[in-house]
Amino acid sequence: MTTQMTRRSVLSGLIGAGGLAALAACGGGSTALRRPAAGALPTISTTGRTRFYGLTARAARVDLGGTVVSTWTYGGGVPGTVLRASAGDRVRVAFHNELPAETSVHWHGLAIRNAMDGVPGVTTPPVAAGGSFAFDFVVPDPGTHWFHPHTALQLDRGLYAPFIVDDPHESGAYDHEWIVVLDDWTDGVGRSPEQIFAALKSGSASTGGAAAGTSDGMGGMGGMGGGSMAGMGGAGGAGSGDVAYPLYLINGRAPTDPDVLRARAGQRVRLRIINAAADTIFDVALGGHRLRITHTDGYPVRSTTTRSVRIGMGERYDAVVTLGDGVFPLVARPVAKSGVAPRALVRTGAGAVPAVTAVPAELDMPPLTVADLHAVAGAALAARTPNSTQNLVLAGSMANYVWTINGRTYDHTVPLAAQAGQSTRLRIRNMSMMSHPLHIHGHTFQIGPAGGTGPRKDTILVPSMGATDVDLLADNPGKWMVHCHNAYHAEAGMMTRLEYS
Repeated sequence: MTTQMTRRSVLSGLIGAGGLAALAACGGGSTALRRPAAGALPTISTTGRTRFYGLTARAARVDLGGTVVSTWTYGGGVPGTVLRASAGDRVRVAFHNELPAETSVHWHGLAIRNAMDGVPGVTTPPVAAGGSFAFDFVVPDPGTHWFHPHTALQLDRGLYAPFIVDDPHESGAYDHEWIVVLDDWTDGVGRSPEQIFAALKSGSASTGGAAAGTSDGMGGMGGMGGGSMAGMGGAGGAGSGDVAYPLYLINGRAPTDPDVLRARAGQRVRLRIINAAADTIFDVALGGHRLRITHTDGYPVRSTTTRSVRIGMGERYDAVVTLGDGVFPLVARPVAKSGVAPRALVRTGAGAVPAVTAVPAELDMPPLTVADLHAVAGAALAARTPNSTQNLVLAGSMANYVWTINGRTYDHTVPLAAQAGQSTRLRIRNMSMMSHPLHIHGHTFQIGPAGGTGPRKDTILVPSMGATDVDLLADNPGKWMVHCHNAYHAEAGMMTRLEYS
């Protein structure tokens, strides 16, 4: 529940666990804040407003739609309470850790200043059990974002929540907005994340998809190396995840007792879909409807209508749908995994509730992927020839469960290089039989050449043996994580850094 609070109550430590504080004005009109860097870098247009929030990580008993578990949460719920701001707002978050272990908060998709990024040992100190940290940053870009820990395997518990940044210039041509958060769940109903990881390392874990490994070299790509979108048509089916989960959720609820989203027939709804899963790719569809995809990772794309959309871990897609009359299942089917797909129910009128195992016919058709999307005018990076080109090779094996970037695990990584104000092209090559959602902190990139038609993103699902080139403008100095957003792949070594010289 949203709690209204004043700046004074925040500063005196009276924020409730996970509650929201009120918007507090800190002066008048817009100003400009330059990111702390040398070189000709863009300025961030600010609104002059400050929003104060309280956020507490704590253990809680949570009802997942008929299944009650003990887990770790932000504020006692799964997902945690939505944080919201407008582009250009200053955001101050008083974070307190009531967990029995140190933790962190990473603001996924927000290109904020480096010291606030929330990666222990790289950007922000770990927050010890019983400790606190004051986050303070300006949100530069609108979009559907979220936040989660960047500590060990804590993401595979209940520690996640949406962070929505509104665009003050957007028309909002829809009647409702629904945030839809997807997750795979084991905590309290199966093995712990740590037990799963130990089994994967020992070779005794059951897997959700086929598991085969390749070498760390560049061979075996066939003709995929030259094109900017080669092999990007899907998740690769087999190799879409390593863990067979006992439960899958939408908005923290199991498919037997789903979230019910209510509206009237004929109304238009904006869906903000977030994949907060640790190991699962989902295909998402609304029975009896077409989805009009409008944004990915916060950036607008040319409006594209589809029956379903494929979403990798860490990715976000916005869609607009005009609702029919009745009761319809909104289903997120795990790719290449067994188990009952999670669902929500969209109710606009009378009608029977579909069976829990009902699968919309829309999921029988190939899903929309990033390869089908194009940036709208104004969303692309400025056209320019890259100042440098760097390889980013994803590889590894299920046999010994070691996952690498450029042939190295994170403890032996050689960071990627950046210079403030310059552009770099990353040649991403997946040399494994597993799909990898690659996430870059503190930046967005354009798929294909800057100034082209490829969409802007911060997380891209690279299918098995797939390849793509992306252009990135180095406009936010610091040390930034680059990693697979499969939590188990990252923990097993598939991480590096982008470091400014």
